[in-house]
Amino acid sequence: MKKIGVLTSGGDAPGMNAAIRAVVRMGAYFSVEVVGIRRGFAGMIEKDFVPLGVSSVADIIHRGGTILHTARSEAFLTVKGRMKALQNAREEGIEGVIVIGGNGSFAGAGELAKLGLPTIGVPATIDNDIGCTDFTIGFDTAVNTVIDAINRIRDTATSHERIFVLEVMGRDSGQIALMAGLAGGAESLVIPEEPITMQEVVDKIQRGFRRGKKHSIVLVAEGAGSALQVSKEIEVLLGLETRVTILGHIQRGGTPTAFDRALASRLGGRAVELLLEGASSRMVGLVGCQIVDSDFDTALSQKTSIDLDVYRLANILSM
Repeated sequence: MKKIGVLTSGGDAPGMNAAIRAVVRMGAYFSVEVVGIRRGFAGMIEKDFVPLGVSSVADIIHRGGTILHTARSEAFLTVKGRMKALQNAREEGIEGVIVIGGNGSFAGAGELAKLGLPTIGVPATIDNDIGCTDFTIGFDTAVNTVIDAINRIRDTATSHERIFVLEVMGRDSGQIALMAGLAGGAESLVIPEEPITMQEVVDKIQRGFRRGKKHSIVLVAEGAGSALQVSKEIEVLLGLETRVTILGHIQRGGTPTAFDRALASRLGGRAVELLLEGASSRMVGLVGCQIVDSDFDTALSQKTSIDLDVYRLANILSM
């Protein structure tokens, strides 16, 4: 294999650039040419290719976002679109592709592999909701971003003796809310995996007030409900004014943490090795302290879940 492609697809995640850097430099180490594919699978269809050398990825390991940009492609969902992507890749001399992204990206990569183009997936999503890996690139940075927000909000919540409802990302997963709530000391967690009534949330807030606590922070994963609605229900049940903060896309940006940079470097480097070993339709991941690889079907079918012991601990410590 003399030439490979690399693309980022789906939602951006801090650390994607570190993964791109690892792919390019590992490729250079093995004398393999690396072609960047801009805007994900859309770039494959539109032949939006750019050569990437060692100097191309200098000074990007610390940058958020992705230098290759990212997009979702409706055209790639069609057979015609995928065949066009395959044709363009072959005309460019690309013999294998490394796809950096989440579940949807890996489903697309699997379709390319079925057409005969070897693909390897590198898990990158702030939601940490991909099977066969303990952590995805970007999750740690997103959690730290939320913790920073909690710290700042607590300052004003304490000063004004207020209840704050903070909404974080997690359409189908409460991973960010759970870990940020544990590490940030939130008083209550509302996540999709563990339903909780508003009366239970209010009861917990009241117990804290009875012990002399002057503020409360309720952390809500977007998939469990709207922070605005949670706030209104708390106000009705408790009779106290609340404030709402929705972090939104700020969680996707920013300088990746050391953990995410190291994880991206390890996964990106191993992805290149797998391609050169002749592997395809596989995803690299971190299990324990070891870099492993699993087939796409297993990774996509494995339902991720929160650690219930961590959830119980977060609730105990937030008394």
